[in-house]
Amino acid sequence: MFVPELRPWRSARPHVVRIAGAVRPRLARAAAAAKPRVARLARAGKPQVARLMRPKTWQYTAGAATAGLALAAGVVTAAGPWDSSGQRTAERDRAAALNRPGGTDHGGTSGAPGRPRPAPSAAPVLRGLGGVSKVKSAPDGRALSSALTPLLEDPALGPRPAAAVVDVTSGRRLYGTGSDAALTPASTTKIATAVAALSAMGADHRITTRAALEPDTREVVLVGGGDPTLTAHEDAAGAASLRDLAADTAGSLAERGIREVTLSYDTTLYAGDEKHPIGVNPNLALISPLMADEARTDDSTKGPVARVPDPAQDAADRFGDLLKSHGIKTTAPGPSKATTRAKTLATVSSPPLSALVERMLTNSDNDIAEALARQTALATGERADFEGADRAVGTQLRKLGLPLKGAAFKDGSGLNRADRLTADLLTALLAKAADPGHPELRPALTGLPVAGFTGTLTSRYTDGAAGVVRAKTGTLTGVNTLAGTLVDQDGRLLAFAFMANETTNPEAAQKALDRAATTLSECGCR
Repeated sequence: MFVPELRPWRSARPHVVRIAGAVRPRLARAAAAAKPRVARLARAGKPQVARLMRPKTWQYTAGAATAGLALAAGVVTAAGPWDSSGQRTAERDRAAALNRPGGTDHGGTSGAPGRPRPAPSAAPVLRGLGGVSKVKSAPDGRALSSALTPLLEDPALGPRPAAAVVDVTSGRRLYGTGSDAALTPASTTKIATAVAALSAMGADHRITTRAALEPDTREVVLVGGGDPTLTAHEDAAGAASLRDLAADTAGSLAERGIREVTLSYDTTLYAGDEKHPIGVNPNLALISPLMADEARTDDSTKGPVARVPDPAQDAADRFGDLLKSHGIKTTAPGPSKATTRAKTLATVSSPPLSALVERMLTNSDNDIAEALARQTALATGERADFEGADRAVGTQLRKLGLPLKGAAFKDGSGLNRADRLTADLLTALLAKAADPGHPELRPALTGLPVAGFTGTLTSRYTDGAAGVVRAKTGTLTGVNTLAGTLVDQDGRLLAFAFMANETTNPEAAQKALDRAATTLSECGCR
């Protein structure tokens, strides 16, 4: 049996010791109150543990156990929220190996080609943590106002910052200032995109890319299905593999005695302009239903980088080269459209939507965000362009009973300055994602970056809020936002949103938002 060696733990130890010291007082208070709930969860989790002990999962489990990270175990137990395995996704990955990216790909299990096993939705265990806290009542609004208002008056947050704090258990707003003002949200827009996509398609939905054969012309058409994580890398890391698709396609052609084909590609799934209103930008590729590795020009998987000028053409060229390596001669690929007579030769499917949402939120991935907005449009019968996605996202959120006054979803990523959200809407989205009645929305919480640990919060909150705050950041020139969840001193799960427009010093604004979230996490406020 393979047990990972201790090198990741040795490198992590100074970081963990520092953060553990910061959160130790909180854990001591929470541990005693959490003990009965932990015992119940342990008894309920025994069958799931037995099922999860497959080789790949064992490597994660053994790594975390070997490291013995008291911080991960303590904060996860005391602070929540929980994902479907009973752990907080990002902390589990951090504990297993410090050099792994945040978030979890739930699509790592193997299955028949083109037919991966369905991934289970998160169980309805994300609650307001009332069982953890001995205090049954939520924080007092007046006390919250006394703690937060002076911090939100910081000039670094511009002339009219907005804020809202909601008790997730009851859904009651505890604090608000300008909370109904529709402001530019930047990347916190991705929370709305996540909830709308999960609501429309479900956490288990997968996106399929296929190769089809036109029987009369021996034309092979690579049909883009809108999977933003399709990869041509040798190690697909759980994503749909263009290499696998080419191998299976070549095998199907060989069975038919076909060794030479005309190659084309189909991008007709999406409509409208491929170019985002911000223009050519290293933060995202052209929005195409067919691309490999997000059209990146290097081996990176996140962050800004130059993109190829035609993502679909690039993916088709790479597919053609892969077919040739399997003995299939092809023409240079060109655009086309698969007819209804075309016979599917092979398919590959993305990880489940839950994993795509987590990756989008953890890394603030704009390519995934724009793809999920269009997938939401397709799922609801709207045209797969910016306008159709705007209508589709609004419709889905309206069905959930969320406050949409003043909201505008001009894109899925938040790069468009014409987007508008309110602090009330952001906190309502987070509270809805924690609602036990909507387990399909849970990835909108489990994908949020964890303070001091993962994604866009890796280097932030290295004080007492590390591991306690988890939130989506939003930053454009003059715009700084932060929205997420945290657990206060009494163990209450709170959703918060802080929004600042017309800022002039992004670093100062970011620190001011972090101070507000840290203060909220340290507040008993009674």
